[in-house]
Amino acid sequence: MTQYILTLSCDDKPGIVAAVTGFLFNANMNIAESNQFGDPDTGRFFMRVGFTSTDKNGDLESLHSDFTAIAEPFGMQWQIHDIFEKTRAIVMVSKFDHCLVDLLYRCRTDMLKMDIVAVVSNHEMTRHLVEREGIPFYYRPVTADTKAAAEAELETLIGEHDGNLIILARYMQILSEDFADRHAGQIINIHHSFLPSFKGSVPYSQAYNRGVKMIGATAHYVTASLDEGPIISQHVAPVRHDMTVNDLVKTGHEIEQSVLARAVAAHTEHRILLNKQKTVVFD
Repeated sequence: MTQYILTLSCDDKPGIVAAVTGFLFNANMNIAESNQFGDPDTGRFFMRVGFTSTDKNGDLESLHSDFTAIAEPFGMQWQIHDIFEKTRAIVMVSKFDHCLVDLLYRCRTDMLKMDIVAVVSNHEMTRHLVEREGIPFYYRPVTADTKAAAEAELETLIGEHDGNLIILARYMQILSEDFADRHAGQIINIHHSFLPSFKGSVPYSQAYNRGVKMIGATAHYVTASLDEGPIISQHVAPVRHDMTVNDLVKTGHEIEQSVLARAVAAHTEHRILLNKQKTVVFD
């Protein structure tokens, strides 16, 4: 049995659901799940449909070709994915390894529909964690003078490894606007949710000194506007008065791991649709 996911968005108007379900019926497909949302603020309609086929003629190329005639009258932005095809991810990391380690484990145990095909870092300290998994590790130090060259090398790596998702797993370098624009909707970042109040390398210490009562993390798509891309997933945890800085760091890292994993899972399962500066995330 072949299983597919169809995602689409377009201006909201009558007949969209009927056109999609009618197409699938005529193509001898069985709908396994369906989610839809019409946004009254933007006037956009969003849909995700999981369907199956036992027809050997129902291949992905034919579906793409045939669905074009349905999509064009509605001006749809759409994609059809083979549910068994894993996303090929390139993970970028700096010194903090907690998110990287979590992603490596989730991929090794098939908790994510994703293969990590390469890891890129501006530090050497995570090399052993990566290479013991049999994954290529690329050390690429970055300075103001080498930033453009480093991004050019990254583009080459993406092509060589056929990567279609970039994950910034606490990568402490800013990507250029041009790079972010070229890979719009394909770069996921994770950061603590203290921004913009507590910037720099020790945000948890700053938060501790201010006596914050809640900490959290945000995963979002990267855009040219630093840390302001469409939000995918967030979570928070309370801070007790008796917690130390180390307690805050531990709790914060655990939240960052879980929030990033949820965002990556939603992306790799094709559950996210962009809605201008926001996202629609289907459960």
